[in-house]
Amino acid sequence: MPVMANWKKLYAERTVSARQALLKIRSGSRIFLGPACGVPQHLLEELVKLGAEGNRLNDVEVVHMLTLGTAPHVQKAYDRHFRHNSFFVGPGVREATKEGLADYTPIFLSEIPGLFYSGRMPLDAALIQVTPPDKFGFCSLGVSVEAVKAAVETAGIVIAQVNPQMPRTLGDSFIHIEDIDYIVEHDEPLMEVQPAPPDDVAFKIARHVTRLVENGSTIQVGIGRVPNAILYGLMDKKDLGVHTEMFSDGLIDLIEAGVITNRRKTFHPGKILAAFCVGTRKLYDYVDNNPMFEFHPIEYNSLPSNIAKNDKMIAINTALQVDITGQVCADSIGHQIYSGIGGQADFMRGASMSHQGKPIIAIPSTAETPQGTVSRIVPVLSEGAGVVTTRGNVHYVVTEYGVAYLHGKSLRERAVAMIQIAHPKFREQLLAEAKKMKYLYEDQIIPETVYPVELEHTEKFGDLELFFRPVKPSDERLLQEYLYKLSERSVYLRFFQVRRDFPHELAQDMVAVDYTSKMGIVGTLGTSDTAPIIAAGHWMMDYNENMAEVAFSVIDEHQRKGIGTHMLHFLMRVARERGIHGFRANVIAGNMAMMRVFQRSGCILHTEYEGGEISLSFRFDEKSEGRPVRR
Repeated sequence: MPVMANWKKLYAERTVSARQALLKIRSGSRIFLGPACGVPQHLLEELVKLGAEGNRLNDVEVVHMLTLGTAPHVQKAYDRHFRHNSFFVGPGVREATKEGLADYTPIFLSEIPGLFYSGRMPLDAALIQVTPPDKFGFCSLGVSVEAVKAAVETAGIVIAQVNPQMPRTLGDSFIHIEDIDYIVEHDEPLMEVQPAPPDDVAFKIARHVTRLVENGSTIQVGIGRVPNAILYGLMDKKDLGVHTEMFSDGLIDLIEAGVITNRRKTFHPGKILAAFCVGTRKLYDYVDNNPMFEFHPIEYNSLPSNIAKNDKMIAINTALQVDITGQVCADSIGHQIYSGIGGQADFMRGASMSHQGKPIIAIPSTAETPQGTVSRIVPVLSEGAGVVTTRGNVHYVVTEYGVAYLHGKSLRERAVAMIQIAHPKFREQLLAEAKKMKYLYEDQIIPETVYPVELEHTEKFGDLELFFRPVKPSDERLLQEYLYKLSERSVYLRFFQVRRDFPHELAQDMVAVDYTSKMGIVGTLGTSDTAPIIAAGHWMMDYNENMAEVAFSVIDEHQRKGIGTHMLHFLMRVARERGIHGFRANVIAGNMAMMRVFQRSGCILHTEYEGGEISLSFRFDEKSEGRPVRR
């Protein structure tokens, strides 16, 4: 009879005890061990017992992808019997790797199966965990598909722990009983990982990240405090899709709320694509036989060209360090390997290739070490640190202090953008180091103040929609471009002189503000950090009288639309919140449009005329209420 029709007989013939199956493994073998929460814990425990029994097994290499739980075989007592080799160093083997008792093989996630298929890393055995077979004899690989199919298809011996507690996940996630040499039935709970509760820093980072996620985007996000905060922050989005390396419980609430629908995905529409999941029993029950989820091997799921088939692909990853030029270290602390390349490089590259895609690194600005608090934004990466994502693949870096957009930027522009999102107490040091490396002007200024993201807003003027935000030091070139687009008349009315140049010194003075005594607001055509500026307003405080000098301008083609009036009222609101009593301004006598803007302030104007200029002032608490202007 064909194997497909006779699989039950085959199943019975191949069912043995763990010991009987593991006795087929010989010293010197290379074993693939099922990864993450799919690790066959019973098989691993029995293997360790067998290996130590009268030196039965020696020099066995255990190849693994992510170790989340305990790894008894990496203990020093078993170092003659087993040698662990990680493609990604998880918490279970981190200390052993540090002590030289285990190895790490750096490789892109999507390329791991190729090692097995090509024969460059031949496998003698594969220890995996699967669901009981369905009525056709197919077992699901459950919560961890990754490189398991490649291991099964290339290993000399396949030993499968059949566990009824493993959820049956769908997709390219099945193997048939005929592909398993030895079946070990063992019922045990899957390893569970509780979601990490976000802290205040994580929520601040999430606020910046979620602003970059548009409705209809497809996202990739991992696990941890920051990713979980980001997932919470996506609740107001619509029609998101998911194509990710892995996921956790955080997706469930977004699916149930109708945020994740996958209907606007351009690659596997309607489906969440992943290679594995890590979470609690609630998650495992949710993915069980759920047709919304498709689990695929990493050579397909994590291939950058496939990831890029998703329009608006948003890859959100974390890091240990990022230098001021945009080099990302995510796998080591100096020479000490901490994790691995994993899927970060694949997804960052895929997102950068995607139409309207956004590769994002999201990290806290500081880290706690035994030596104290250190900055994660550094002048240069620590000695021995690995570059997981290159300068060329990073578009956005986000901390709790804001967003640095780096793609297409010079080293000088990158340094400014990175320093302005570093923790304020480290900015002076970073600035000094950047100047030593000749990345920045000697007179470069980056204030040690926090960007007030709460001032960002969108306003409509007829058919024109503008995004208003506080100005940032990294806006210097954008502001220069704006000033050079002003007509000669507009320049004269703004600066009271004919100007043909707007050098670094002038532009820097207009963007290096502290948001307290000196404020700058720009209106841009879009929310992107590269969106052109079409309006700019500033005020500078005079502490003696607690009044501020105000000035603003609008590019010629968009004048007389109410933009100036909006900017004035917005600048007034911000000034009042900072305790300023009122504004002063100088206006060219012939600039009646600007005078009309000030007359709409709602305050009593005090004016003086001298030499072709009108000097005006008004206090915010002196409302005009239709009364005439005071002269």
